[in-house]
Amino acid sequence: MSAAAEAKQAQLAELRRRMAAIPARGVQAAVAPGPGPVAAPRAGAAASRPTAAGLRPVGADSGVVTGVSPITPELPGTSAPPARVSPQVAEERGARALAESLRRDALPVPAALESLLPEGGLAKGSVVRYSGGNALLSGLLAAVTGSGGHAAVIGLPRFGLLAAAEMGARLDRLAVVADPGSDPLEVASVLLDGLDLVVLGLNGARVPISRTRVLTARARNRGSTLVVTGGSWAGSVLCIDTRVAAYSGLGRGRGRLRTLRLDVSVQGRSAQPRTGNLALCPNNGRVEWVDTNHVVAEPLTAVHHAVS
Repeated sequence: MSAAAEAKQAQLAELRRRMAAIPARGVQAAVAPGPGPVAAPRAGAAASRPTAAGLRPVGADSGVVTGVSPITPELPGTSAPPARVSPQVAEERGARALAESLRRDALPVPAALESLLPEGGLAKGSVVRYSGGNALLSGLLAAVTGSGGHAAVIGLPRFGLLAAAEMGARLDRLAVVADPGSDPLEVASVLLDGLDLVVLGLNGARVPISRTRVLTARARNRGSTLVVTGGSWAGSVLCIDTRVAAYSGLGRGRGRLRTLRLDVSVQGRSAQPRTGNLALCPNNGRVEWVDTNHVVAEPLTAVHHAVS
């Protein structure tokens, strides 16, 4: 072997020795590394037995002790001091704690829908994909604004404000942008800054994944909930699908529509799919959602108006 190769091998060996002497992350070395490796204990000696200095050898099986791990004596009524963390680690832990609190603090929904949702409501800071008629959307907006929150509806020109008001919505807490222009996503991004719930109609558009990521991050950082409907959206944490199951109240050829029944399906990332049946019924001058899975529904039939 040439002299250059021998020198290189010597440098690599010295580098390995120095790296092996570095203690693990978050653990300070109890003794400073010496000029050479520390001899391992003799065969048959208890490697885990504390030494006189209260230190336990680490890596004795390999024949070379690469570091030491301090043993803190446990005294009654005492506890080890908390480990010091860097500002970056503390910031990451704070962000995770904030995300957890937002997930636990969910937006209110109609009581009949709570049992179908994993969080018992719409998790703040999340994106929900909705498909179906506007009836249940009105119920979601009524639950949020009726409990003191603020909401907005974007890109749904046929949204029924009267229906939402009959369900208990506060119209003074509801903003409606029927025509958001060429970029409804930008309008939704602005409204997410200060509102609790934003319902965005996509009008059949397919949103690029780059835009969905931006709005998802904005909703998460602001603690607002975004509900998208009427288009293609990837990356939602919850999907709610509704389908009209039956109408009630119609007589033989005439009558008033009194009850609307919906089949509701909920799918989430971290929960099993759930299905149920909700009924929209009048009650003392208001319209309320009722959880009913055992009522026999009348089949869908054509409505014939009476002719005088």
